Amino acid sequence: MHVLLFDDPAIRPHLLPFTFTRPVAALRCGILTLAEKWQHRLGGQPVGYLTAPYLQAKYPAGATSGPALVINGAVCPDDVLVKQVQALAAGEALFCDETLVAAHLTDATQVAELIQEGFLKTRDVAEPITIIREVWHLFLRNGAEIRRDFDLLTKGRESAPVGDAHTIVYAPENIFIEPGVKIRAAILNAENGPIYLGKNSQVHEGAIISGPLALCEGSHINAGAKMRGDNTVGPFSKVGGEVGNSILLGYSNKGHDGYLGNSVIGEWCNLGADTNTSNLKNNYAPVKIWSHSAGRFVNTGQTFCGLMMGDHSKCGINTMFNTGTVVGVGANIFGAGFPRTFIPSFSWGGAAGFETFRLPKVAEVAERVMARRNLPYNQIEQDIMRHVYEQTAKDRVWEKAANNEQSATSKDQ
Repeated sequence: MHVLLFDDPAIRPHLLPFTFTRPVAALRCGILTLAEKWQHRLGGQPVGYLTAPYLQAKYPAGATSGPALVINGAVCPDDVLVKQVQALAAGEALFCDETLVAAHLTDATQVAELIQEGFLKTRDVAEPITIIREVWHLFLRNGAEIRRDFDLLTKGRESAPVGDAHTIVYAPENIFIEPGVKIRAAILNAENGPIYLGKNSQVHEGAIISGPLALCEGSHINAGAKMRGDNTVGPFSKVGGEVGNSILLGYSNKGHDGYLGNSVIGEWCNLGADTNTSNLKNNYAPVKIWSHSAGRFVNTGQTFCGLMMGDHSKCGINTMFNTGTVVGVGANIFGAGFPRTFIPSFSWGGAAGFETFRLPKVAEVAERVMARRNLPYNQIEQDIMRHVYEQTAKDRVWEKAANNEQSATSKDQ
């Protein structure tokens, strides 16, 4: 039976800017992406994505005919939920309140129509479940999901040894080390939560790590870093400085000193040396952040909320991000002072103002950056970026102002 993870139209817009460039199920929370969580719990069965058409070439659905389990890509599975999903009979749908969790279809070709028009509720979830509905849910749920993924990935397996006489370890039973890991003179404290070190990852001299922590394949925690707990460093990334309750989705660098807290950083991002994020307002009031779906700032209800940065965005040295800043896709931020708390996709500038970071220049940077990881900035990637560029034009208000000025000048002439 096919397994298809769908983007819930009531949820996906709330997870922008990250879902500009990926399906909901490709988001990482804990050690694994949501899709990987389902794949592991369903016995390694391949999963397909039902997502926006412009993303389908990179995230294919696979076979879409015959019987299928269709599952909400925003749902984080656990043992009880997986059993309920697997027990669904043909034609049955599982709900959490008004949210469709999963359905068993006899004909997968009907799925797009049924998602739009609605399924008939036949079952309710047996216990509360985790659904990633807002961008800040990613870091809020990260510690719990690291624990859950740790149990899933390490059950019945034996960890590789630390293998370094100068590394100090607390609660070694809560530490799992995959093959190829290199650790040098670090402190690993797993008393408050597990530490997972992925294949071929490295922990450099003087790093202080408090669990829960997930260091994914090929990633580095740099010398002297302070990892304060509930952190995920996605694959092939580098992290230094002080980091707390944050996620790097993958292929991104925060290599130097500076603070990152209660934040989510997309793929192919780079934070310049001494970049700092504020995650707490001076008056301790709940943080408001920009919502792409609402087109305005919304109240997160959270006292702590830092930086949400979309894929392929970067900032220069000494950049200061205010509390609850949202940066779109393909932005480049630099200069003194605090930039605005919503930086649209394909922005170029900082506190002094922005202009548009044009696609040809974005492509030059992306090609260089991805080549460093031996990956191509191919036509599929280019088409996604072009679609996002066009889709987000309305957010770049200076373009509208420039067009209006140009029109006025033409009329005067």
